[in-house]
Amino acid sequence: MQFDKQNSYEISDLIHSSKTAILPVGAVEAHGPHLPLGTDNLLAERLSNLLAKRVNGLVLPTLPYGQVWSLRDFPGSLTLSNQTLTQMIVEIGESLFQQGIRLFVIVNGHYGNAVALKEAARVLYDSFQKNRVMCMFYPGTKKIIEEVRESPSVHDSYFHACELETSYMLYLANEYVDMSRAIQDIPEIPAETDISPTPWSQFTKSAVLGDATKATYDKGEKIILAALDEMERMILKAKDDLGC
Repeated sequence: MQFDKQNSYEISDLIHSSKTAILPVGAVEAHGPHLPLGTDNLLAERLSNLLAKRVNGLVLPTLPYGQVWSLRDFPGSLTLSNQTLTQMIVEIGESLFQQGIRLFVIVNGHYGNAVALKEAARVLYDSFQKNRVMCMFYPGTKKIIEEVRESPSVHDSYFHACELETSYMLYLANEYVDMSRAIQDIPEIPAETDISPTPWSQFTKSAVLGDATKATYDKGEKIILAALDEMERMILKAKDDLGC
């Protein structure tokens, strides 16, 4: 259920019955020639809507900007600092907890947001220890990714506009995917990128990290459903622990 589509006369009862708010967090950044700038927003929002139906959650309006330092050189990319993003999440969380929400679930669509979101969760934990904050980025998908992936991973941690993310889009938001423009770009990413700030423009001109041509709806469906199953399991356990 969409939080902002309710009126203020009804929302208190909905908060009381749900106790769970889900915030999709994405970014606006380059995703190659075949995916839109708002790919991470679309993925986070549509994943959140599916999740909410499983766990009786209230879906907040998508937070559409993220920390995009690595891709800031590419046309269309818009970035916030980690400090700004952290503070926004903290203040949203404070408002939710004051309204009666007990479980604040952040569905992250952009890997670059992870540091800021984790810091926000820690700040909220220190102030609201009877409540819970959960930050989720496609949990429980490692095994199924290993089974369905055909192209090599270019990095141990992140993926971008590649076989995986394009498959996610084909399943969740295929009307925004132009597979006729999908490309293969498998750059050599220097090991130094993990220990020193490195703009992605130094090793890719396309912002594609892998082989997007191998993406399929079926791959996206299998991975996303695995993520949803794990997210549902963790949220229901947290709700049980919180007594809500």
